[in-house]
Amino acid sequence: MEWQPDEQGLQQVLQLLKDSQSPDTATQRAVQEKLEQLNQFPDFNNYLIFVLTSLKSEDEPTRSLSGLILKNNVKAHYQNFPPTVADFIKRECLNNIGDPSPLIRATIGILITTIASKGELQMWPELLPQLCNLLNSEDYNTCEGSFGALQKICEDSSELLDSEALNRPLNIMIPKFLQFFKHCSPKIRSHAIACVNQFIIGRAQALMDNIDTFIESLFALAGDEDSEVRKNVCRALVMLLEVRIDRLIPHMHSIIQYMLQRTQDPDENVALEACEFWLTLAEQPVCKEALSGHLVQLIPILVNGMKYSEIDIILLKGDVEEDEAVPDSEQDIKPRFHKSRTVTLQHEGVEGEESEDIDDDEDDDDDTLSDWNLRKCSAAALDVLANVFRDELLPHLLPLLKGLLFHPDWVIKESGILVLGAIAEGCMQGMVPYLPELMPHLIQCLCDKKALVRSIACWTLSRYAHWVVSQPPDAHLKPLMTELLKRILDGNKRVQEAACSAFATLEEEACTELVPYLSFILDTLVFAFGKYQHKNLLILYDAIGTLADSVGHHLNQPEYIQKLMPPLIAKWNELKDEDKDLFPLLECLSSVATALQSGFLPYCEPVYQRCVTLVQKTLAQAMMYSQQPDQYEAPDKDFMIVALDLLSGLAEGLGGHVDTLVARSNIMTLLFQCMQDTMPEVRQSSFALLGDLTKACFLHVKPCIAEFMPILGTNLNPEFISVCNNATWAIGEICMQMGVEMQPYVAMVLNQLVEIINRPNTPKTLLENTAITIGRLGYVCPQEVAPLLPQFIRPWCTSLRNIRDNEEKDSAFRGICMMIGVNPGGVVQDFIFFCDAVASWVNPKDDLRDMFYKILHGFKEQVGDENWQQFSEQFPPLLKERLAACYGV
Repeated sequence: MEWQPDEQGLQQVLQLLKDSQSPDTATQRAVQEKLEQLNQFPDFNNYLIFVLTSLKSEDEPTRSLSGLILKNNVKAHYQNFPPTVADFIKRECLNNIGDPSPLIRATIGILITTIASKGELQMWPELLPQLCNLLNSEDYNTCEGSFGALQKICEDSSELLDSEALNRPLNIMIPKFLQFFKHCSPKIRSHAIACVNQFIIGRAQALMDNIDTFIESLFALAGDEDSEVRKNVCRALVMLLEVRIDRLIPHMHSIIQYMLQRTQDPDENVALEACEFWLTLAEQPVCKEALSGHLVQLIPILVNGMKYSEIDIILLKGDVEEDEAVPDSEQDIKPRFHKSRTVTLQHEGVEGEESEDIDDDEDDDDDTLSDWNLRKCSAAALDVLANVFRDELLPHLLPLLKGLLFHPDWVIKESGILVLGAIAEGCMQGMVPYLPELMPHLIQCLCDKKALVRSIACWTLSRYAHWVVSQPPDAHLKPLMTELLKRILDGNKRVQEAACSAFATLEEEACTELVPYLSFILDTLVFAFGKYQHKNLLILYDAIGTLADSVGHHLNQPEYIQKLMPPLIAKWNELKDEDKDLFPLLECLSSVATALQSGFLPYCEPVYQRCVTLVQKTLAQAMMYSQQPDQYEAPDKDFMIVALDLLSGLAEGLGGHVDTLVARSNIMTLLFQCMQDTMPEVRQSSFALLGDLTKACFLHVKPCIAEFMPILGTNLNPEFISVCNNATWAIGEICMQMGVEMQPYVAMVLNQLVEIINRPNTPKTLLENTAITIGRLGYVCPQEVAPLLPQFIRPWCTSLRNIRDNEEKDSAFRGICMMIGVNPGGVVQDFIFFCDAVASWVNPKDDLRDMFYKILHGFKEQVGDENWQQFSEQFPPLLKERLAACYGV
């Protein structure tokens, strides 16, 4: 006998559904309680499906809501449904997939895919065959409902569908979907393409077998009048460009023509999908060849897409000029992620060189609309194309730019400024001749009456900061800085944010050029403290931290400290230990402490104590969570990571002054635990702190060495690059303090270090730190390390030739010289590399120079003049000159 609802029960459920649509919070709370009660009755779910599929007398929103509550129950407790209930729900879904209401069909589709993704695709063998069968129905609603459900299943379970587990249903499904590309209903055509699209990126075999039919069918739909169909066609072509470009190349000319049209589609969703094509194409090696002939059409289209749409301006409150007094709503504030400390060395050559693993996410010019839109996509496409075509782009752009930048309509002028910023990286060379006249115009745009023009001008100017700093300071740096500082105090929050970020970029480029203006800069930044709402405060901390990193010890002047520290400490006292705003503030203080050095002493005690407390609290919470995960929440370990990094900043800045603080705390015990944490970022920051404490107050580290060294040894695993890097650096610092007492520990680490230095594709930073540490181990224990010389001397020399002369390089080269003394034969095969590394020194200390001299002359005497002559013939001319000049060989 089929299940039937009891009238009284049905009324209860309907009342609940009505109540749950009430905006009143008290009613909402009562609804939640009632739901929990009703979930105790297994057949409550039968009532819910009954309302959704059979109770046609109710209004559609109520029926749909009943289905959505059921979906949540399936998500939470499906494994506890009695089999009779589960079967009833499945049957009802399949019998009603063709409901006349689109809303009800969609809700049933969501319910089906939720059941399927609870591992039920295997347990519901009739599902896929039945849905595919229903596609043949004469009834439009049945066909559309089944397709809707299939599309959701394809989205949620694409990998499972292409596996042996279900013995490859796609072999039947994909050819079937392809037949529907020609269906008379646009909604059905659209579903069919969307279903197949789920399998492109994963290169499902069944799709690869039908790839040509698929591409032909897409081309046949190129002129479709339905925008949803056009959007799905564009999406398919963009994905095919990534996975099967070989199949598109023969048709590339016509595809590009089609995409040029679609990028201007009246429907912005279609235009956005099409615009992705240029972004994806730019990453393909064929880009230059394929696009060269089309730039003349493409560039104006992209530029045109970079204007704010009317809806953007409304959403961005483009007409609201002053909003600084309006508090931020919490959901506007994006979560921040702390980047743990990594120890790096300074290189020869350019200051402020890019390091290899930095993440470039700063180019987001109007964050608050963080939904991806045509403007952002067009700007991103222009940016990547500028990097592909470089200055070849300019002949197509410059004639347009002039008209945009000086346009009376602010929306058009604003888009011109964005264009100028987007091409900054790729076309910098070609733009240089125009910058002297463009800069004053852009700086003037910082005072535009429209906030959105002022904010984009901040961003674009920051993209040219490198050039600005390369000119005499009075030419552009001074006027730019003066105006940017005014914008930091703008009445509009978006402008404040853009100006603060731009100023941080300028600080990174200008470094000590800013010293003469420090007083003026600090006045502005400190004034902003009292003015900013929540979100921008977080960016202000970053600007202050970057300033400290950029000017370093020049900040250590009583008048500067007096300006800067009181507001920072006031914020520090205001924030609770569990407030995530501590992250950016701790990062900022870490930079400030490192810069101020002894100037930070009056503030260090409370800051140090709190960091230790944060580490201790987090470890305690992690311990409780691991013992009783159902009772306690997992801690947010970022608190501990940021605190460890600030402790590193204090140790680095205060040096020996940190001694008394360490003596009075249990930091070494805590560090022992942190070094063994499961989370790599925690270990990474622990090893950085260990190294800094070793340099600052080894007295307190030494008693723990026997326990710490084995942990350091197990972390020399290049799978975690940054952990490995910091552990390596810390070992090197420990060597320098331990001297000969390092001997018992050499075997724990040496083989791993030699293996790392010989690994292909190891990042430069890790190679350099590894070489330094091997050198330092050899310096304190030459007898133990020298026998391995032939295994590492070549990569050792090549990784250190580009490092600046400094303490670390000095100790490492002393180590190498001592090891060559112990095992001269170990270097014979690779002696040319040693000569090259020696020549990389600009001015070594006298005694080190003597060591080099002795080794070079010793080698020369050993092989005799004639052989030396032949050997030195292989030297590049520059190397020959340097060795002759410095060492007379």
